[in-house]
Amino acid sequence: QCLVAFDLKIEEFKPEHLGKMNFYLELLDRDVRKPHENPSIGVVLCKSKNDEVVEIALSRQLSPTLVSVYETKFLDKKLLRRMLHKWTEEWEQGRSQPSK
Repeated sequence: QCLVAFDLKIEEFKPEHLGKMNFYLELLDRDVRKPHENPSIGVVLCKSKNDEVVEIALSRQLSPTLVSVYETKFLDKKLLRRMLHKWTEEWEQGRSQPSK
């Protein structure tokens, strides 16, 4: 069990992204993490990356962090609309039920 921080970048990976992720992970571990949980893990998702730069940047990294590339894919508007309506209905139903 652990917390996972995701950082989505709209640019190519830069080594300074790890510094920012370390800051986020430290905040999570100090202020949010529960005693029974393992140290937080970071995931940096970038538009692109140079594997050699990532390897060098991660070589002295103490916190478990992953750097990966994402692909943009747009959902069909009709499918997205149906999903949003379904989630909204479920959320509304959950709010109307008495709390235990």
